[in-house]
Amino acid sequence: MNERSRSRQPNGASSVYFGKDGYWHGRVTVGVRDDGRPDRRHVMRRSKADAIREVRKLERERESATVRSPGRVWTVGEWLTHWVETIAAASVKENTLAGYRVALRTHLTPGVGAHRLDRLQPEHLERLYAAMLANGSSPGTVHQAHRTIRTALGEAERRGRISRNPAALAKAPRPSEAEIEPYSVEEVQRLLTVAAEGRNHARWAIALALGLRQGEVLGLRWSDVDLDTGTLLVRRARLRPRYVHGCGGTCGRKAGFCPSRVLDRPETDDTKSRAGRRAMGLPDELVSLLKKHRDEQDRERETAAQLWRDTAYVFATPLGEPLNPNTDYHRWKRLLKDAGLRDGRLHDARHTAATVLLILGVPERAVMGLMGWSTTAMAARYQHITGVVRSDVAQRVGGLIWGGPEAK
Repeated sequence: MNERSRSRQPNGASSVYFGKDGYWHGRVTVGVRDDGRPDRRHVMRRSKADAIREVRKLERERESATVRSPGRVWTVGEWLTHWVETIAAASVKENTLAGYRVALRTHLTPGVGAHRLDRLQPEHLERLYAAMLANGSSPGTVHQAHRTIRTALGEAERRGRISRNPAALAKAPRPSEAEIEPYSVEEVQRLLTVAAEGRNHARWAIALALGLRQGEVLGLRWSDVDLDTGTLLVRRARLRPRYVHGCGGTCGRKAGFCPSRVLDRPETDDTKSRAGRRAMGLPDELVSLLKKHRDEQDRERETAAQLWRDTAYVFATPLGEPLNPNTDYHRWKRLLKDAGLRDGRLHDARHTAATVLLILGVPERAVMGLMGWSTTAMAARYQHITGVVRSDVAQRVGGLIWGGPEAK
């Protein structure tokens, strides 16, 4: 038979033949489609050698399970949108999903979204990371974008959309760890004295004494607190509110300022890990503060009358609404200023509590349980401790925050 004519091959075998269009064609069965039909790929080249080379390439990809899925080729932007809205949205926490969306909207889609998904290279990502740094993004922000696209492309690789994950090969800048600088005992006492002059002052005592995260404190409900036994259960976290227009966008304002705005996410979500769900013992002084706070909230409920919203949050607005994390953050900054203390992150209150536990010699596994850490690597971050705190704790073991007989 003339080599330029098509020879019959067994079912499923690869074939190379010369077509009436003047091209050499190759066909390779690489698997089975979703509907059960054979997934048979086609290549077309000017020369027989080139056609055979492409057929052999497809056969190698078939043997190594690296053949991309059938269908049109996605752009990176199209895949990222599909991944975050269809795949990730069904399996990750609200805050994680919000971080993914910010990374996509702000950096990844504008930076590499126009590339064909199967042609994206590690160098494309590394140039994006360099551009982000040059434009003022922190290494931590760049690393977050890198982790996001690495996860998204990992899913594309598992589904056969790409044969390898270029983000797994790309080098991202190493995020710098912020120096942990806990407050001294004297500073904690001064802060609590100033906080006692305002509403919800027990909120700051919980943060500084127990080390709860901001969302964990604001997500507490009275059903989580047993003041008779002196125990507290952490099981949810307050989410930052996100709104959509209730007017259809006709008000001309951002969704958060729309007169008819509608909340677009739950008020709270379960803690981000199994380790985050934990029970904690309350010092007697903190039990007393919470009892006083409960009485104050009862009086606010009577004053608000029918305007009161019975959400059962431990820390709420004068009308019973959950506290906004942004408002809570600015209240912290105001407390530091009013107390005459150095500026610090809200998370520094958590660092202070963790540092104290480690200095007092509480076993690392117990500290992990109290702080809600899932790995011992977190405890290692707290080993560098200022001499001021070490000295303070050594002198005030019995009354670390509120004072006591042992501290006098």
